[in-house]
Amino acid sequence: MKCPAIFPNEPARLAALANYGLDEKQGLQSLEPVVKIASRMFDMPVSAVNMIGNDHVFFAASTGVGEVDMDRDVSFCAHAINQNDVMVVPDARIDDRFHDNPLVTGATNLRFYAGVPLHSPEGLALGALCIIDDKPHYDFSDEDRTRLKELSKMVSDRLELQRIKFNSERERPDFENYAASSSTPVIWFDEKRRIIEWNEAAIKSFGYERYDKNILLFDKLIAPADRPALNQLINQAIAIGSLNGLQIPTEINGRRQDAHELHFGFSLFCWKQAGQIKFEAILKDLTEHQREKELLQQQANQDALTGLANRARFYRAVEDTVIAPLPATVFIIDLDGFKDINDTLGHRVGDEILREIARRLNALVDENSTLARMGGDEFAMLIPNLSDAQKIIQLTADILRQVAQPLNVYGQLLRITASCGIASAPAQAQEAMELVGDADLALFKAKRAGRGQYFLFTADLRAEAVARRRYGLELHRAVDEGEFLLFYQPQINLATGKVTGAEALIRWNHPKRGLLAPAAFLPALEAGPLAATVGSWVINEACAQTAYWRRNGAADFRMGINLFSAQFRTGDLFAEIIEALDRHGLPPQALELEVTENIVLDNDEIIFTILERLRNYGLAIAFDDFGTGYASLSLLKTYPLTRIKIDRSFVQNMLTSKRDAAVVGAILDMAHSFNLETIAEGIETNELHIALLNDKCDEGQGYLYGKPMPALQFEKLLGITRTRAVAS
Repeated sequence: MKCPAIFPNEPARLAALANYGLDEKQGLQSLEPVVKIASRMFDMPVSAVNMIGNDHVFFAASTGVGEVDMDRDVSFCAHAINQNDVMVVPDARIDDRFHDNPLVTGATNLRFYAGVPLHSPEGLALGALCIIDDKPHYDFSDEDRTRLKELSKMVSDRLELQRIKFNSERERPDFENYAASSSTPVIWFDEKRRIIEWNEAAIKSFGYERYDKNILLFDKLIAPADRPALNQLINQAIAIGSLNGLQIPTEINGRRQDAHELHFGFSLFCWKQAGQIKFEAILKDLTEHQREKELLQQQANQDALTGLANRARFYRAVEDTVIAPLPATVFIIDLDGFKDINDTLGHRVGDEILREIARRLNALVDENSTLARMGGDEFAMLIPNLSDAQKIIQLTADILRQVAQPLNVYGQLLRITASCGIASAPAQAQEAMELVGDADLALFKAKRAGRGQYFLFTADLRAEAVARRRYGLELHRAVDEGEFLLFYQPQINLATGKVTGAEALIRWNHPKRGLLAPAAFLPALEAGPLAATVGSWVINEACAQTAYWRRNGAADFRMGINLFSAQFRTGDLFAEIIEALDRHGLPPQALELEVTENIVLDNDEIIFTILERLRNYGLAIAFDDFGTGYASLSLLKTYPLTRIKIDRSFVQNMLTSKRDAAVVGAILDMAHSFNLETIAEGIETNELHIALLNDKCDEGQGYLYGKPMPALQFEKLLGITRTRAVAS
């Protein structure tokens, strides 16, 4: 653990901190609203103003803080004060300074930290305003840093008021040394309201010249409506010789020389000098702060792009509704294929689409409902007092219909659809997080059903989610224990009937549930951290099997391997595949790499470059599930493809559906015009075989030729017989 540095002028720094008279147990009440705003603005559970003492730290204000080690050596803020800018720690567990810090390894579980140093007027470090989370954050932007700095200015202003107040209650210093250079307006006046001294900040605030103090009474600086109460307060103080026990207003309206009124924070103190009572007024212009507060409140609750409520505001609205308790329904709405639009048409078009969808959805809700943009292309709607199933379905239909209306964006006519997940309280949830989580699970189900679908939450969805999480945990064991294996589905030449190759398909030999098909575990595998590891295993295993078959009679055999998206983002996929080919003595034409449209669109430039290098090396590149995606046609022109695989959804119905037959025919025509080979999936009958052969499709794959099978069974198709070694 790296301990924070100690300043060379540490005694002067500690003296400056003591000059604020902060109570380590009570904190400073005026700072409480600031830390609450910070917590809400950044959606962080913890925010604090942490002051750095000699060997310990203490909170001047905090929210969300439990029991915590207050030793200076472990304090993140003690590091933050050693720099001038915002200190951001995205994940403390992998930060060399903090990975073994007790605040990280212990019960506090500190993962994310961002802190802004706070300084005295002389520039000496006092402490830091910080926000903290028990989850890492790599998305803390430059704009977030700026917003945190702005909040730190509010903290500094309140600390300065505390410094002036504390020092005014001590032995009265000389005004010039005490307040002349302060950025806070300070005015001294006597029993007759005559101004004794005022600083430059006060002069500028009220629009006067310095010499005007000689002809001006203090109460003339106060708005007429507030003067009687102020004069009464001053008279009472004069009568009893003190302000003790008197009710002093915390805010007051001032009046400038030009008659313009300003709203001030107000503090009043008095002392006796030569038998006379003298008064000190400390004023803080709240006009700008009120605007800042309103802006910060808006930023903490509002999505900047659409003007809708943001995620944090939506969760609070759901929580308030559920606690009431009121029946309510939550709709989670996700735009279909929006990433493709952003990637192909640009973010300017994408942003305008989001704004237009927000306007359309807003027309469907009343003032009692809450509509929010949850982030990206996801919206959420909370409708109180809605639990009737028919009305829910009707509103869902209206939502999907509104989204599906044509969009004219910068002269381009676009159509977009949405998927929707729905959950209701109290029937399906009694807590806010549970209700929104149920709607999210329903959305996941809807999106798996296809575009433009909706789904109402049912209890079995939660069981499915638990199963997915269980699979995620078990996948680690499966990798460690070698529970995966490959099955092979034959690919044949439609003209000759000869087996030309196979598609390698992963299976999981689960120790308790037996042999699992990909649908049972691939979604969890693809979304988790093990995809690249398993993908590497598939490449090596498939290459080993291909090498054996090519050496034992199937000299021209070709193996199709499906790639995971994660393999393009982790390591060097090109080098990995070339090394596998070399390791097993295979030529590049022995492999065909299969990619889906989702992978290709996931990260355009990086994936294009890798595929182009592999194609130039001699490997075949097949486009899987062709015809089902958004941008398939444009990809034919740009990507280094050698073959397209026609999706089974078109092939299986082409003899009974004119539309499917037309799609298959069009795909084959396009493939020929681009000099691409073709293979049709899902062939189950001789009639389909003949029809595709007549349409000049090159190869086929389907149950007619064989289901996915283990290697030993597949070898029978190739005519390969393994011989046992006989001991001599």
